[in-house]
Amino acid sequence: MKPETFDIIRQTVPVLEQHGEELADCFYKNMFRNHPEVKAFFNPAHQHDGTQQRALAAAICAYAQHANDPEKLRQTIELIAQKHVSLGIKPEHYPIVGENLLVTLSEVLGEAATDDVIDAWADAYGILAGVFIDREDELYHQQETIHGWQGFKPFTLIRRQVESSNITSFYLCPTDQHPIQPYLPGQYITLKVTLADGSQAMRNYSLSTAPREDYFRISVKKETANDYHGVVSNQLHNNFKEGDQVLVGPPCGEFTLKPSSSQQRPVVFIAGGVGITPLLAMLHSGLKHDHQRPFVLIQLARNQEVLAFYEELSVLAHTYQNFDWHIRLSQPSTNTSSTKVHQSEGYLDGALLEQLLPNPQAQYYLCGPTTMMQSTMALLQQRGVASTSIFAEFFGTTQTLTI
Repeated sequence: MKPETFDIIRQTVPVLEQHGEELADCFYKNMFRNHPEVKAFFNPAHQHDGTQQRALAAAICAYAQHANDPEKLRQTIELIAQKHVSLGIKPEHYPIVGENLLVTLSEVLGEAATDDVIDAWADAYGILAGVFIDREDELYHQQETIHGWQGFKPFTLIRRQVESSNITSFYLCPTDQHPIQPYLPGQYITLKVTLADGSQAMRNYSLSTAPREDYFRISVKKETANDYHGVVSNQLHNNFKEGDQVLVGPPCGEFTLKPSSSQQRPVVFIAGGVGITPLLAMLHSGLKHDHQRPFVLIQLARNQEVLAFYEELSVLAHTYQNFDWHIRLSQPSTNTSSTKVHQSEGYLDGALLEQLLPNPQAQYYLCGPTTMMQSTMALLQQRGVASTSIFAEFFGTTQTLTI
């Protein structure tokens, strides 16, 4: 990017910070009105509750501030590229976004949207789009090479397994019977389902066990029913029967178990609710391949009824000496007699971390509700854990840069 272009972009940061959410809301309205065909790529729940708009507002500001320093955006760009590939976003979609972004900038910025500003943003968007298109082309090629397909192909439901009062696992086998190639524990797949009104929707679901040749397993939380949230998840719970087929995309995602040079450095998983799913895949794989390295799971749940994978984790806890498991219940029921593992009551706090992890020098993997993730990150930072040792997966919209 030319220095003069970046200077103009950076000068728009204050007004973008002031009007960011208004700009994002206007952008989506413009794009969906002008190109309704792209609505299928977006979750209506995220539009309805404003998280998509807030994510885009943060994205635009982040890019305006760091467009001349790609390294600061590298990790977030990778996350978004993986998400785009999971949904099937292709190069022809980028001009649609660019066209509507520039129109929206003119509308929202008013007199501040001079020709120089619009031209600078057009150049900046073109550069960013090129970065995404190149990376996504590489990812599509990897999917074809590693997994044998890109896009979507039919899978058959071969088993349902209730894991808690609100989580059920679905075992999916390729309908063509081709063996499943190894994926990276922590990755997710995309399901494309047909809804009751005949429309199609795509949703990402984490794979909840170590790679196998015969099936994928996803473990899905049933949501409180309304017009926006849990539309696909609840359809799986209510209507998806053994023998039914669904379209599935290849594994994607960069939230995966990272290698370490030290076999003594612990791996700590902190899971809130259904956030256990990608961490469980990492745990299975880590224990299977590394019998020396310590693994710790802190599982957070409201009560025993919604505590998922108790039997499965009990087997792991009794099988592997290098695995410690602690359950933390915020609203435990009176029936605790069946619990045979370490358990405590309340929310995650510094005292529990100090008790379980007196040496904070570990790799930490977090997944769960946003508030739980934010509070846990703050606790770890207070203990002096470096940000480079904390890895997190947010379910929902990207929390930083997105387009």
